[in-house]
Amino acid sequence: MTNCPTLIVMVGLPARGKTYISKKLTRYLNWIGVPTKGDGFTFVYIRTGQCALAALNDVRQYLSEENGHVAVFDATNTTRERRETIYKFGEENGYKTFFVESVCVDPEVIAANIVQVKLGSPDYVDCSNDEATEDFMKRIECYKNSYETLDETLDKDLSYIKIMDVGRSYLVNRVMDHIQSRIVYYLMNIHVTPRSIYLCRHGESELNLKGRIGGDPGLSVRGKEFAKSLAQFINEQNIKDLKVWTSQMKRTIQTAEALGVPYEQWKVLNEIDAGVCEEMTYEEIQENYPLEFALRDQDKYRYRYPKGESYEDLVQRLEPVIMELERQENVLVICHQAVMRCLLAYFLDKPAEQLPYLKCPLHTVLKLTPVAYGCKVESIFLNVEAVNTHRDKPEVRIFFKSDDLT
Repeated sequence: MTNCPTLIVMVGLPARGKTYISKKLTRYLNWIGVPTKGDGFTFVYIRTGQCALAALNDVRQYLSEENGHVAVFDATNTTRERRETIYKFGEENGYKTFFVESVCVDPEVIAANIVQVKLGSPDYVDCSNDEATEDFMKRIECYKNSYETLDETLDKDLSYIKIMDVGRSYLVNRVMDHIQSRIVYYLMNIHVTPRSIYLCRHGESELNLKGRIGGDPGLSVRGKEFAKSLAQFINEQNIKDLKVWTSQMKRTIQTAEALGVPYEQWKVLNEIDAGVCEEMTYEEIQENYPLEFALRDQDKYRYRYPKGESYEDLVQRLEPVIMELERQENVLVICHQAVMRCLLAYFLDKPAEQLPYLKCPLHTVLKLTPVAYGCKVESIFLNVEAVNTHRDKPEVRIFFKSDDLT
């Protein structure tokens, strides 16, 4: 995707949300297909200059030897001297360096960061909350003495984004390429307001009952029953300012209609396009297109149906949905199996190889609640039976006679 690797350098005092930002950014870039590493490096544990040098060696190995595209340097990097050293390192190795500074002056934001993240650190296992807070505040004061923030004049030649109070305002300087542009756009959409995202598939459809994929069928009798149960469930949750999104396909719209609330239709939420295999059973696909059936089993993420889509295509199609989900607060997304897998893989940080096999059963709601460095998942089955549409990953590769290749 890029011939010139990117080194993202976090900047800021402790308890300013740097690790939160770096983990979300790493997750996003990997999800859209940009190989990115943001932890597991020596620099996660930086305390001295020697550790910083070891960290840069790790970065070089990942970007230059392991074909990584982006590395995220998650450390304080609070002095101009340290940042100049890192920038020169990037120049010497042919990397583009982009700084991400998180500045917090709001005491409530800082206090929340300390409570949510730092007090769960292994450093404070044997300390009381008060002792841990006192010690951590002392560490912050030590960094403050030497802290030099990114400056519009002194750092005018650097590429960076400066984030104030977790998104209250931004300062962006010298965005140099497509990757940096996507990073900036993403960081300007995320927020830390407590919320939950509800994901579910449409109710069971008439084609689900027949074991056929795709198409635009209506709901089965049990599918309609699920729609009523979903309405009751959502009502009982008493969710503030809930937004409801569906695809433009009949089965998601019929499911949403039962809620009795406004909903928004997104064409990009439509199910994966199975091309020539639309409305076929898997048995029919195996019989009529044996090579295609085998190729999909061998690499389900990248395999594209003839005249249709792959999961990789679907991820690119769904990127605007992820951006909008990051901007919003409470949302219910009524979608389809492949679409739900892609969205779930983003929030749970699942690799491409696992994405097409994530279990997203019918008539089950997944409640996703973002937490400090990840996402809490609750699975709620609404007690309406449905067919099982999940196919496990084949354990044995299938081989074909030469006749099948003609």
